[in-house]
Amino acid sequence: MSGFPILSIMLAVPFLGALWCLFAPGSAESRDQNARVTALAATLIDFALGIVLWVNYVPGGPRWQFVENSPLFGKFSWALGIDGIAMLLIVLSVFLMPICILASWKSITKRVPLYMATFLVTEIMMLGVFMAQDLYLFYVFFEGGLIPMYMTIGIWGGARRIYASYKFFLYTLLGSVLMLIAMLYMTQHAGTTSIPKLMEYNFASQAQTWLWLCFFASFAVKMPMWPVHTWLPDAHVEAPTAGSVILAGVLLKLAGYGFIRFSLPMFPEASAHWMWLVFALSMIATVYTALVALVQKDMKKLIAYSSVAHMALVTFGLFAFNQQGIEGGFMVMLGHGLVSGALFLCVGVVYDRLHTREISRYGGIADNMPAYATFFLFFTMASVGLPGLSNFPGEFLSMMGTYEQSSWAAFIAVTGIITGAAYMLYLYRRICFGPRKNADAAAMPDLEPREWLTLAPIALAVLWMGVYPESFLKPIRGDVVLLLERLHPTAPASDAALTVPHVKAQTGPAAAAAAGEH
Repeated sequence: MSGFPILSIMLAVPFLGALWCLFAPGSAESRDQNARVTALAATLIDFALGIVLWVNYVPGGPRWQFVENSPLFGKFSWALGIDGIAMLLIVLSVFLMPICILASWKSITKRVPLYMATFLVTEIMMLGVFMAQDLYLFYVFFEGGLIPMYMTIGIWGGARRIYASYKFFLYTLLGSVLMLIAMLYMTQHAGTTSIPKLMEYNFASQAQTWLWLCFFASFAVKMPMWPVHTWLPDAHVEAPTAGSVILAGVLLKLAGYGFIRFSLPMFPEASAHWMWLVFALSMIATVYTALVALVQKDMKKLIAYSSVAHMALVTFGLFAFNQQGIEGGFMVMLGHGLVSGALFLCVGVVYDRLHTREISRYGGIADNMPAYATFFLFFTMASVGLPGLSNFPGEFLSMMGTYEQSSWAAFIAVTGIITGAAYMLYLYRRICFGPRKNADAAAMPDLEPREWLTLAPIALAVLWMGVYPESFLKPIRGDVVLLLERLHPTAPASDAALTVPHVKAQTGPAAAAAAGEH
């Protein structure tokens, strides 16, 4: 596929689809249906292109593949390219997008063309983050994704949608301002905006500390990490079902991708120095969010808190500085993207029928909705890490990597997994089993064909990932090895994760770089 601009085409398809949704002629009713069909067609085309991308990606080949580079102005260029890590996140995004459109087919009835256009713009921004190889192009896509999600929550959300949308926007924007300042410094001192070149550049140790903290301020909010996670439950509760799916399935993964692409390879000394902070926040999140999830009365809020706990497993693995941990952290990202999206779809199914997310309003619906109860049980088991399903390989590898680095951190993480099983199984029992307390819940019909189409593909992907994880590990293994080579000179010793390091004198290449700057 040399010379074929598949990445640019994947960005152009949803862009053209969004324009058609907004400006297609016709009556209001015909424009609504036209927008639904257009959005579904655009997302399906991108999904097909994503499959082409995966089939033609060569594990063990060049590090950067499908590269496109067109200078625009100054140092800014239209630079796209992917490695195995970016490729799998792109495939996850294009896989979930048509499912989101189907999930919105009947539930969204106002401003349908704008809604569909907003979702297509969201897809552009998500894909752009994973494709960008220019520092400022990455920033445009990274921050641009705030706008369509802000609109999705603020226009089509629940009763407190304005509060939730403002909170989401302000939290995520403020952290990113510091990241932009860091990018300006990096461009000035490295003399390039190329992300591949910056991944090999040696910044001075003192500069690395400040740069790492600036990027961390943005990524910690996006992840989200404790204590800057409070925007997520509100955003999930108020967002429409498809908004929650794409928020949990892909947008939370932007921060994990940022850690892999920026924090670890560009600032390896600072990453090792501040590993204790990442592990400490992850341990608190694991325990705290699990306990908070146990007492939730709203289904969406419970699943939102479970997302915070799962993202803690991601940060544990990524900052374990070993192959098992990094591969495990990435696999948790993929598995959580599938399972959390499916769980929010399951909530949306019953919400569309009863228009409430209160757990107490349900009970015993396995009798009248057996197919729904089966899917819900399947995804619940995947969420708690049942062997043979998608979350188990990632959690197992992440725990292995974390244990090699800190046995205490691994012990705390395991307690989070155990409590995670407790609150998810407790949720399932209250929804699907027990006495049928409410006649309206007992009268709900089972899944319709459209809902089967949204849940069944994810179930197959969850099973595939659990049974044959090597198909997802193979494309990223070479990239993880290269990252570890970059991290090896600064990797901390085992059981150092909970020890606050002393400031050491600069030595080696970083000291030479610092001396050169002065």
